[in-house]
Amino acid sequence: MHVTRIIAIRHGETAWNVDTRIQGHLDIPLNDIGEWQAQQAAGALANESIDAIYSSDLQRAFATAQAIADTTNAPLIANQQLRERSFGDFQGRTFAQIEAESPEDAMRWRKRDPEFVPAGGGESLTMLRARIDNAVNELAQQHPGEQIVLVAHGGVMDVLYRLATKLDLQAPRTWQLTNAAINRLLWTPDSGLTLVGWADTQHLNQQSRDEIHS
Repeated sequence: MHVTRIIAIRHGETAWNVDTRIQGHLDIPLNDIGEWQAQQAAGALANESIDAIYSSDLQRAFATAQAIADTTNAPLIANQQLRERSFGDFQGRTFAQIEAESPEDAMRWRKRDPEFVPAGGGESLTMLRARIDNAVNELAQQHPGEQIVLVAHGGVMDVLYRLATKLDLQAPRTWQLTNAAINRLLWTPDSGLTLVGWADTQHLNQQSRDEIHS
């Protein structure tokens, strides 16, 4: 049996998510809501058969993955290839600041120019897709007939959806990239990724944000 089942999860919320500040490769921790979301995702997966968890090494993803590992007892492995897109000089700036300070670059970014590389060591969408495609293929082929969890970032989730649905990098996004949502895919050597289910947030609706600090 050569099918690998994949559960893909974006990290829990961070303060920079709330501020619409670009994180990229900067190592930003989860906020209180993000930590709660990680625990909720872990609880939702508590009864799943999971053979391995692979996570971006950035702490917002790794802490989310650690919660799942603690609940499921599955081995957790950090993998730099699952990092968010590098945004170079965009990192640390809000969407509004980028629009105001770098309008031409902002336009190329907004239009999803697949070859646009943010200055200062950024990655293009084409580069990101190649990195994620290679990483998923490499990890999935190690687990035929098994189920693995990938914990990563919004940009990575976007690429996974596009790979699974064969959508172009410039196709408008009509799907959600919710923090700590559960996304399910299948991988085979012949077909690569296919989509099973996307943006399951039932586990995040059990408690309001106002109750987190109560």
